[in-house]
Amino acid sequence: MAFLPTDKLDALERRFDSIEAAMSGSPDPEAYVRLSKEYSELSPMVAKVREYRAALSDLAGAEELAKSGDREMAELAYEEMGALKEKIEALSQEIRILLLPKDAADEKSAILEVRAGTGGDEAALFAGDLFRMYQRYAEAQGWKVTVMEASEGDAGGYKEIIANVSGAGVFAKLKYESGVHRVQRVPDTETSGRIHTSAATVAVLPEVEDIDIEIRPEDIRIDTMRASGAGGQHVNTTDSAVRITHIPSGIVVTSAEKSQHQNRANAMKVLRARLFDEQELKASSERAESRKSQVGSGDRSERIRTYNFPQGRVTDHRINLTLYKLPQIITGEALGEVIDALITENQAAQLAAMEQGV
Repeated sequence: MAFLPTDKLDALERRFDSIEAAMSGSPDPEAYVRLSKEYSELSPMVAKVREYRAALSDLAGAEELAKSGDREMAELAYEEMGALKEKIEALSQEIRILLLPKDAADEKSAILEVRAGTGGDEAALFAGDLFRMYQRYAEAQGWKVTVMEASEGDAGGYKEIIANVSGAGVFAKLKYESGVHRVQRVPDTETSGRIHTSAATVAVLPEVEDIDIEIRPEDIRIDTMRASGAGGQHVNTTDSAVRITHIPSGIVVTSAEKSQHQNRANAMKVLRARLFDEQELKASSERAESRKSQVGSGDRSERIRTYNFPQGRVTDHRINLTLYKLPQIITGEALGEVIDALITENQAAQLAAMEQGV
């Protein structure tokens, strides 16, 4: 049975106690917010550490009892020791996972971008299916989905759709969805029953605040233009669409909802996310070797998953996971099973790397 390093657990409990003391000492509002955030992050970990230490103490007591010479008590003690050893092993594994370094963006909300790839109308329909899958999954998690920009496909679905998914821990789960998703199915327009292969690209970016990334006013150009609606009486005839160009990077973002003020806020939100993402990609390429053990690279060009409708099969190529649950996954109901498997695989890879001292 592997025991956890006592010094690390001691340091964790000391830090938790010092935060608790500082919070009860009437700090200023800004310090209180910072302390309470750290307190809530450490709380589940410290609770597990205290449970682990109580189990170790109980085990030591049971071991003493087993040596007492009383046969009946010894039998009870041995029985208890077996259960306690299992509990300690399970708790130590949970604590190891909690001690893994966290992605700084994990707790953030996210910008979700779905774009139709190869396959024409069928690719746009598939992009629509994917977006609805994420929308339903997000709603089941208690997250809020707000469409920021959408370009509809000629036969339905979307050529491109960008949405803000807000809530606690959104990026931690949705980040595994970045990459190329491939679909194999017979389109409704196909009379000969031939299976077509189409693709859509998904990008998930953490939503970032002004403090996370600086955008200087002189580095952006803001243009307003007339928004083009879908026709009929719903065409937005005001000059409300906003296009923001970030001059140093060449990134261009547009937003064409009803309010010009909201469009500007939306476009800035997407621009911040894309600039932050670009910054992170540069940093991650510098530590590419250490990322090899992680599940997927987050590379948008990486083919990550195939949805085969004739066989009712979904295969995630990064972890060779195949589930014959396509209807439940594409409706968002069973998407969590795929995401949870990816998280578990990534944690296992991180634990292995940590144990090897990588």
